[in-house]
Amino acid sequence: MTAIRVLLVDDDPLVRAGLSFMMGGADDIEIVGEAADGGEVEALVDRTRPHVVLMDIRMPAVDGLTATESLRRREDAPQVVVLTTFHADEQVLRALRAGAAGFVLKDTPPAEIVAAVRRVAAGDPVLSPAVTRQLMAHAAGAATDTRRTRARARERVADLNDREREVAVAVGRGLANAEIAAELYMSVATVKTHVSRILAKLGLNNRVQIALLAHDAGLLEEPGDH
Repeated sequence: MTAIRVLLVDDDPLVRAGLSFMMGGADDIEIVGEAADGGEVEALVDRTRPHVVLMDIRMPAVDGLTATESLRRREDAPQVVVLTTFHADEQVLRALRAGAAGFVLKDTPPAEIVAAVRRVAAGDPVLSPAVTRQLMAHAAGAATDTRRTRARARERVADLNDREREVAVAVGRGLANAEIAAELYMSVATVKTHVSRILAKLGLNNRVQIALLAHDAGLLEEPGDH
């Protein structure tokens, strides 16, 4: 079994040491590098080829948001998990929109951070439905022009067929593939195919971005609309 290659990015050496220590005990995780600033990330990614980057959002020179946006534009982009001290923070939301696969709080128990890295490496987001709802509420409060945002989002989701739209709504509600399969009476493989098609059609990176777009389009407010 190939180890999950992880790059740690945080300006606090104590945080990096703590993360390195807690993940060093996992047989399936290898810490391949550390950076103290977002400006060091691209070169380190070239050199170490990580599967997952644990990225602090606030750093003095190049912040985690800028580094995430830069990384996710790459063809061989690693998955990014944002490290933060805030649950629903505007910077976190922007990082998720830029393509981060989720976020973990810095005071999260070690076992949960390890589990989050494993989930992201396997292609799953690390946002629970409760956290997703909290972020969506924050997104609604933070939107400067909700009407324009909704119109743009609705225009984009209009490209989806009915089944893809149902899957997008389920993803937006934070359901896992197996839960979506049970709810929509399809196989898990079919759900994965629909998710892949949605990502391709809408030019998105991951399920978190599907959830945010479904929210922006108002689809999560229409439980009876199929």
